[in-house]
Amino acid sequence: MSILVVDDESRMRKLIKDFLKKNEYEVIEAVDGDDAIEVYSKNKDKINLIILDVMMPKQDGWSVLRKIRQTSKVPVIMLTARGEEQDELFGFELGADEYISKPFSPKILVARVVAILKRTSLEENGAKDFGGIQIDSKGREVKVDGKQIEMSLREYELLKYLVDNQNIALSRDKILNNVWNYDYYGDSRTIDSHIKKIRHKLGKKGKYIKTMRGIGYKFEVK
Repeated sequence: MSILVVDDESRMRKLIKDFLKKNEYEVIEAVDGDDAIEVYSKNKDKINLIILDVMMPKQDGWSVLRKIRQTSKVPVIMLTARGEEQDELFGFELGADEYISKPFSPKILVARVVAILKRTSLEENGAKDFGGIQIDSKGREVKVDGKQIEMSLREYELLKYLVDNQNIALSRDKILNNVWNYDYYGDSRTIDSHIKKIRHKLGKKGKYIKTMRGIGYKFEVK
């Protein structure tokens, strides 16, 4: 497993690299936004995950993420010294899969890396159709009436969780615990933001995701 670590602070890169290598991950480094794009382009076939700092010279992390998401669904963990809720929501809107504020525990970061890579490598057999929405768990692909839909890892996992529990009303807390898979201290509006984006991508099929007032959401094909 190869991980691209992008941060303009050499000490931060070394800290992350040392902990990742202890867990037998190969680490590729980039020192700023421009370097990140170049390094990723040369190594995209081998990079399994990106740890991406937000505040960097030349191009910030948001710009790098936008460009990567144009062609790739590779999982991305954003690092930032800013703890503003709107920054976090913005990152998820752009397609970030995880968001960690500095300072952070390197052990926690590695745990998040392990969890994300484990989820992305799980293999399930075959694709299933849910009212015209086809989900291929093995290839982690979503299609609507045969047309492939681009989704971030978190969007895919959220849709998959709703579909796997179709016709069941799911609270926001339950969704956070099962999809985000760790104690989440932010606002549950991040779920609403993801749902809005998923509905838009599903087009007319987005109506299958029902809002349960005062509870959360339910996937129901009718």
